[in-house]
Amino acid sequence: MHLADGVLSTEMAVATTVGAAGILAYSLYQTKEEEIPKISLMSAVFFTFAMFSLPLGPSSVHPLLTALLGIILGRRAPIAVFIGLFIQAAVFQHGGITTLGVNTLLISLPALLCWQIFSRSYHREKSPYILSGFLGGLGVVLSVGLLVMVLWATDIRYTQGVVSNIQLIIVSHIPLMFVEGGITTFAVGFIHKSRKTVLGSVKG
Repeated sequence: MHLADGVLSTEMAVATTVGAAGILAYSLYQTKEEEIPKISLMSAVFFTFAMFSLPLGPSSVHPLLTALLGIILGRRAPIAVFIGLFIQAAVFQHGGITTLGVNTLLISLPALLCWQIFSRSYHREKSPYILSGFLGGLGVVLSVGLLVMVLWATDIRYTQGVVSNIQLIIVSHIPLMFVEGGITTFAVGFIHKSRKTVLGSVKG
């Protein structure tokens, strides 16, 4: 899912950086001190999982944890995404600095949508398992969809060839959709049983 430096046009890089700055400003607004440990923990989890990456054309395939970030952190999810991506790009050259904005948006926007769906449905559900599993898969679909749109808008050559880069990206993320559904189901189910208040606070 990480786009490397040089993949985007200058215009696209600038536009997505501005967009990511706006999302981060929204996410950071009125952040409370007691939220920092949870944000730090999820930043570390996201960073660790995303390091298991397989390069694929202009992008890569790796766990996203899109829905899980949104469910656990709510509107603070973009903070964890940005921190994880920045460290990866600056220290490990995984991703890129000029594409930090777009990479942040590709995961943050679906995470925020998953948060909205979960927060409106959680208290009406007897069990969060089906809902969280669905959102785990949906988060991957949304992130890949945004990635395809960005690549298509950047360079039409990404759509060309017998097997195009975009086709490879879509096909390679299908297994990840089911894996993330399982991870999200397990994690949310465990939290639901052991510390339900963490999920009950997602409206904040």
